[in-house]
Amino acid sequence: MGHGYTYQAALAASERVNWRVEDLIGGGKRLDFGRPFMPDALARTERLTTLGAAERRALNQIRGFEYLSLFGLVEEFILPFVLDHVRPHLGGDPLRARAYLQFATEEAKHIDLFRRFREEFELGFGTSVSVIGPPEAIARDVLAHHPLAVALVILHLEWMTQRHYLDSIADDQGLDPQFKSLLKHHWMEEAQHAKLDTLMVEALAEGRAGEEIDRAVDEYLEVGRFFDNGLAQQAELVVEALGRATGGPFDEGERAALVAAQHQSARYTYLGSGMTHPRFLGTVERLRPGARARLEAVAPAFC
Repeated sequence: MGHGYTYQAALAASERVNWRVEDLIGGGKRLDFGRPFMPDALARTERLTTLGAAERRALNQIRGFEYLSLFGLVEEFILPFVLDHVRPHLGGDPLRARAYLQFATEEAKHIDLFRRFREEFELGFGTSVSVIGPPEAIARDVLAHHPLAVALVILHLEWMTQRHYLDSIADDQGLDPQFKSLLKHHWMEEAQHAKLDTLMVEALAEGRAGEEIDRAVDEYLEVGRFFDNGLAQQAELVVEALGRATGGPFDEGERAALVAAQHQSARYTYLGSGMTHPRFLGTVERLRPGARARLEAVAPAFC
């Protein structure tokens, strides 16, 4: 369908970039809490002039914790979905089966990496940060949707990761090198996942009537609204953690403004940046003419 992705090429690339969790975290590899973790294009903390420099840095680091924690959360539903997709094909094309099994293995590795990161963060930061969940409940809600809708959600997340690293993280020399290393190695493997998930979306759409594809796009947007509600809750948790870390509390007006700013920042980070990625939109338009325009009409609210 115009992209040239193949199972063979994705598998070969994954085998070349394979890394171990043990090589990335632990031992002498420590987070530097004197530096930001996230690029400001995503965290949007530097514009919060009511906060001092140390408070803005703490908020940036809390957002970094949120970022990898939420990735760990969504990979809890990506992993079983990929395994369910590959299971019927185990006796067919061996390259297809191997590519998706490698995909699943890497997602399991990412879950372990993010768990180890959370432990390191909590030891060094000194303040706990709560994250929406539990993951099992969120996974159950997402996986209850049409399989094509779930595949579109995953494709959104994969292209979102690519945009974040290439557009905002790779050239930012001010970030903590250890946190940046985690983001880089995650991106390296997700680059192949984006291609494999494009092939998965196409396979799941094949032979379906236009009305069913429309329903899948509807359900993709429904999952987006579900996550947006979760991000509103997460913004509250982020500001609560900031108050504990910096000796708040904030007055009612300050708190409301911080929550609103963090919610909108998270909306772009997790929703708008993926929904507007050109490759994601291109896939959606190939599935169903007019679907791209639907998403482009919705996306500004999340940017």
